[in-house]
Amino acid sequence: MATPLEFTDAARERAAKILDRYPEEYRKSAVVPLLHLAQEEWGYVSPEAMACVAGLIGCSPVKVAEIATFYPMFNKEPVGEHVLAVCHTLPCALTGCGSVFDHLSEKLGIGLGESTEDGRFTLRKSECLAACDRGPVLLVNRRLHTHVSPEKVDEILAELDKGSR
Repeated sequence: MATPLEFTDAARERAAKILDRYPEEYRKSAVVPLLHLAQEEWGYVSPEAMACVAGLIGCSPVKVAEIATFYPMFNKEPVGEHVLAVCHTLPCALTGCGSVFDHLSEKLGIGLGESTEDGRFTLRKSECLAACDRGPVLLVNRRLHTHVSPEKVDEILAELDKGSR
């Protein structure tokens, strides 16, 4: 059995503030913000992290897992420091998302769902990122880049190399 996880003191304080927003009878409603906190704390939402969240809201880890696995924004396995998600729905496909994805893949030396050996980047495809009129679209962590081209990919990667998001 895996070792149980515990939030750091700072994260525990943030969890308490999240829980304070909900009346006791609705405490389970805090599951999504607590899962976000867990992902910030550990980089992804492991079964142990789900158990930690379940303990805070008083439900079974299975119930938390049902929610964590439903939403694609929760990583269920380790990912790179920067998650790069190229929208691949039809509007972005018509504006060149394939060349953006291929350029990223070639530049980083990884394929779909893979991470670079140094742990800096994970490459994904995404369903609609709600910017259909501005495609191709690339989501880098939580920042949306629109009208992306292979040249703009190079600029984004250079920005990330400088340490900015």
